[in-house]
Amino acid sequence: MRRLIFHIDVNNAFLSWEAAYRIHHLNGTEDLRVMDSAIGGDIESRRGIILAKSLSAKRYGIKTGESIPEALKKCPHLFIVPPHYQLYERCSKAFIEILKDYSPDVEQFSIDEAFIDMTGTGRIWGEPVRVANIIRERIRRDLGFTVNIGVSTNKLLAKMASEFRKPDLVHTLFPEEIKVKMWPLPVKELYFAGWATCKKLHVLGIRTIGDLANFDIEILKQHLKSHGEVIWNNANGRDVSPVSAIAPANKGYGNSTNIAFDVTDTATAGLIILSLAESVGMRLRRDGVKSEVISIGIKAHDFQYMSHQKTLRTATNITNELYQEAIGLFHELWDYKTPIRHLALHAGRVKDEGAARQLSLFDMADSPLHSAGSPDFIQLGQVDTMSDLVRNRYGIDALKRAAFLSRPIDHVSGGIAREKHTVDYTKIVVK
Repeated sequence: MRRLIFHIDVNNAFLSWEAAYRIHHLNGTEDLRVMDSAIGGDIESRRGIILAKSLSAKRYGIKTGESIPEALKKCPHLFIVPPHYQLYERCSKAFIEILKDYSPDVEQFSIDEAFIDMTGTGRIWGEPVRVANIIRERIRRDLGFTVNIGVSTNKLLAKMASEFRKPDLVHTLFPEEIKVKMWPLPVKELYFAGWATCKKLHVLGIRTIGDLANFDIEILKQHLKSHGEVIWNNANGRDVSPVSAIAPANKGYGNSTNIAFDVTDTATAGLIILSLAESVGMRLRRDGVKSEVISIGIKAHDFQYMSHQKTLRTATNITNELYQEAIGLFHELWDYKTPIRHLALHAGRVKDEGAARQLSLFDMADSPLHSAGSPDFIQLGQVDTMSDLVRNRYGIDALKRAAFLSRPIDHVSGGIAREKHTVDYTKIVVK
C-alpha cells in the first residue's frame, strides 16, 4: 500500500493566533494579519526582537529575529503586540486535537507543525486532496486561523509541499511531481540546506534542487561529508522516516536568559547561574534522567559569545551539583571585567535516572547536610524531590532560596520569560 503523509503548517502562527483571539474573544475589529503588525518582545528587558510579522510588514523588509528598533526604522508605524505563549500553547493543543480526529498517527513537529500518517484511510475519508481540504476548512472554521497542508508519500515531500504558495492552501508533491514542482526551486528551499551548505553548493555550480539531485554524489561527499549524501537524498525526494506519535527523548536540557542589565560582578552572575541550574535540574528530574556533560555560555554586552563545557565524574540531576559545576566553568571562562548580557546553561549526554552512581571520596565529604556515613548527594536529592513536590502543588514561587529574596532576579530563570506567558489585555490597546 502506498504511504500517504500530510504535513500541516499553521500560517504565520503567533500572529494568526493572536489575531484570531482578538477578533473572536476580545471583540477586536481589525485583523493583525492584514495590518503592518508584528509580535515583539520587551525592549526594556532586552528581549526586544520581532517574533512574527504580518505579510504587509514583511514588505518593509522586517525580519523575524531582528531588534524592534531596527524594525521601527523600516516601518515607523509598525503596530507591535506582546507575545502570549499561554495562548499559543492552547491554540497548538486545539489544532493537534482536530488532527487526531482523522488519524491516530499524529506527530507534533513543532508548536505550529504536525505530520499525519493517512495511509489506508482512503475508504474512510476519500481522496487525499479532498480530506486535506476538509481538515484545512475545519481548522479555519472552528479555530479561526489558517493552515497549509502538504500531501505526499513521505514526510520530507509533504513538508516541502506545505511550503509552496500560502496561505490557506493544499499542495501535493508526489514522487512523480518532483521534477516539475521541486527541482526548479532554488537549492536554499531544500530542507536541511542551510546558508553555509548553500554557499558550498554554489561554488560547485549547484543553484537549483534539480542541479543537486543530478549531481555526482561522490563529489558531494568529498565536499560536504555525510551531509552531502543527506541533502542529495532529500533533493531526490527520498525519506523513510516514520510518523511517530511518541515524542523522542530529549538529548539535552538547556536554559538561557537575557539579563535586563549588564552583569559585572560574580555574585550576581552566580545567582543567575543558580536560577538556571534550578530550572534545568527540575526538567531533568521531571523526565527521570541525569546529565553527564555541563556547559556554560556567556554573551557579552557587545554580543560576542563564548562557551565552555565539562564531562562530569558522575551523571547528576541535583540542582546544587549542576550549579557547582556550572559556576566552576563560569570562573574559568569569564575575564571578570567584560559586562555580561546573557547567560546559558546546558546539560547534555543524558542517561536514565536509574543508572548507578559511581561513589568517590568526594561524595563522603564531611557536611552538616548528611548523617554519618551517608553521602551528600542523597540528602541533596531528597531536598530537590521535596522542592519539586511543593512547587508542582502550590506553584513555582511557593518555595525559593533565601539568596533571591532581596535581589531583582527570578529564582527559576530560562526559557520563556514569565511576562510572555500571559497578557493583561486591560493594559493594552486592542483594535
